[in-house]
Amino acid sequence: MFVDSHCHLDRLDLTAHDGKLEGALEVARQRGVRHFLAIAVTLDDVPNLVDIARVHDDVSLSAGVHPLHRVEHEPDVKAIVDCAQRHEAVAIGETGLDYHYDEVAHEVQRRRFADHLRAARELELPVIVHTRDAKEDTLALIREHTDPAVGGVLHCFTDDLDMAREAVRLGFYISLAGIVTFRNATSVRELARLVPLDRLLIETDSPYLAPVPHRGKPNEPQWVVEVAECIAAERGISVDEVAMQTSANFYRLFRAALPEAPDDVREALAQMSGQ
Repeated sequence: MFVDSHCHLDRLDLTAHDGKLEGALEVARQRGVRHFLAIAVTLDDVPNLVDIARVHDDVSLSAGVHPLHRVEHEPDVKAIVDCAQRHEAVAIGETGLDYHYDEVAHEVQRRRFADHLRAARELELPVIVHTRDAKEDTLALIREHTDPAVGGVLHCFTDDLDMAREAVRLGFYISLAGIVTFRNATSVRELARLVPLDRLLIETDSPYLAPVPHRGKPNEPQWVVEVAECIAAERGISVDEVAMQTSANFYRLFRAALPEAPDDVREALAQMSGQ
């Protein structure tokens, strides 16, 4: 089984599925994808994700504001907490820092990120972190505000191995997306080999960053399988091992999503943990 730990289900291009989200989810299920974490870009997105999760038992959702998204009113800690609680989010985010672009002032991003981290700590929920060209500030804020016992994930990670190792030390997981399959992504494939398997997650970040051999197309949750296959090839292990371990990692991190897992998934996870 596979888990797509980061997908934007409310933003998918559904042209290939007659405009129906159910079609995109069903083809993913047929390939063994058993759970989808639908990621919010703004707090205003969250009710739409709730509507999706309400009719799909295998969909969970997050609550947060992307670092590059401009908002009329910055949500404070209370607003983030209230939204997450009201809509039963299993994580806070996606949040973080992106210094590659100047769409949102870096100072604003840092304040926003800190408030999300405080909300996650208050709720004891993991945080989903987007980080780009902001290594030192990202790690500094995580150190200051995050409980390692709760942790979070650096999603669609493309930074260096040193940052990955420090994030793991701080209680975080590293999630790899379709970039790992790109021909020029040698540093990301190094991460696929060297990050401890019990700290890896897989994702699509769909509809963005479709993996090889689907580059140039809108990404879909079903193609998280290609990410797992690439990691397996890099590590010299079976795809089944990558699938089961990353799924176990997902439910270990996003504990609030575990009750939504199918019975056979929970049983398999219990066997893996020796219970």
